[in-house]
Amino acid sequence: MKDSQQKAVDLGSGSIGKLLFSLALPTITSQIVNMLYNLVDRVYIGHMQPAETVGKLALTGVGVCLPIIMIISAFAALLAMGGAPRASIQEGRGDTREAERIMGNSFTLLILVSLVLTVIFYVGAESILLAFGASENTIGYALDYMRIYALGTLFVQVTLGMNAYITAQGFTTVSMKTVLIGAILNTILDPIFIFGLDMGVRGAALATVLSQAVSAVWVFRFLVGPRTQWHLRWENLRPEPRVFLPCLALGLSPFIMQSTESLITVCFNSSLLKYGGDIAVGAMTVLSSIMQFAMMPLQGLTQGAQPILSYNFGARNTQRVRDVFKLLLKACMVYSLTLWLLVQLFPQVFVLIFNDDSSLVSYASWALRIYLAATGIFGIQVACQQTFVALGNAKTSLFLAVLRKIILLIPLIYILPHFFADKAFAVFLAEPVADVLAVCTTAVLFSIQFKRSLAALESPSPQA
Repeated sequence: MKDSQQKAVDLGSGSIGKLLFSLALPTITSQIVNMLYNLVDRVYIGHMQPAETVGKLALTGVGVCLPIIMIISAFAALLAMGGAPRASIQEGRGDTREAERIMGNSFTLLILVSLVLTVIFYVGAESILLAFGASENTIGYALDYMRIYALGTLFVQVTLGMNAYITAQGFTTVSMKTVLIGAILNTILDPIFIFGLDMGVRGAALATVLSQAVSAVWVFRFLVGPRTQWHLRWENLRPEPRVFLPCLALGLSPFIMQSTESLITVCFNSSLLKYGGDIAVGAMTVLSSIMQFAMMPLQGLTQGAQPILSYNFGARNTQRVRDVFKLLLKACMVYSLTLWLLVQLFPQVFVLIFNDDSSLVSYASWALRIYLAATGIFGIQVACQQTFVALGNAKTSLFLAVLRKIILLIPLIYILPHFFADKAFAVFLAEPVADVLAVCTTAVLFSIQFKRSLAALESPSPQA
């Protein structure tokens, strides 16, 4: 308990610079490891023999499952990213019991959601996979993978969902170990199950499920053990609408951001196939992969800042909230500007990480400069939007999530080609245009609402 208490004191009074980067480094590491975790299965499956037939078809079949996996992860984010900041705010107010109540309600809802998703994706696997692009040649591999993965939905939800509550307390090294344990175990089990036991795609799915199960047990044991500040208690597991509904409202923003990734990919690919052919679609695959990896440090910085912002907001320490945000904004801007400069100067270096085909490298390098043209200011978007989440501002964070992807980006993908002779160029241009409009809107909203939120804290009346 002494360790737990020290964590709370550090969030409220420790050096902001040291605290932010000590929390951000493990979360950035977790982001990278988690991405590699998702790639391991595909690497091994792609080497199933003969690679040019079985390996290729199996890899395509597992690729079709990816949108479903993203949806499952999005539901974990709905409860994790909605509940964890609210729990941190309550802890800042000195109400540990309410923080534990929020965590307990989230745990129960994660289990209920897991059961529903398991039934949906197991029973309806074939029709869902066909709708997501599986063919008669790949549906068998996709089904083999999806039906086993679906049975492990509970472990995925508990691992991703409850690990956020470990991070929110400041135990980012522990939360990083959650990811490392699963990733290392998955890497070890994959070749054993896929090749050693000749289970193929089913072996890859089973390795993932077992790895997630071990991670889930690790998370559960920590949250009922002596080191944690918030304990899972039986009395907090009964869902209470007054507790979980605000968490769901706040979690809608990250849920939409994750769940719409597949929809945006479909929109980009359909337009690029029409205007640029297969090479444009191939370039988009490379571009989206670069974007995912490039954004990880920004996501890690904001996740590291979330416990500090939320705790001090709850503690009504307005100056510390301002100082944390200013440092977060500076860090995000330095990173995003550096990334923009490197992409504009050396686009081929980024593309070669994912593909070495000369024609694709040439095309993707050109497209990357356009696609990431507004990256330099994207640090403003990420820092402001995630601060809204950290301060419990559900309405604004939800609006900004919907604005950038649904209101702006998707329509622009189809509208801009009508105004340019090079229509493939126009499709790629949709991303930076949406980013600029979203950043401007976010900055204006933030400058108004951030001041208003802090002014409310500084007023004599207690915070509602």
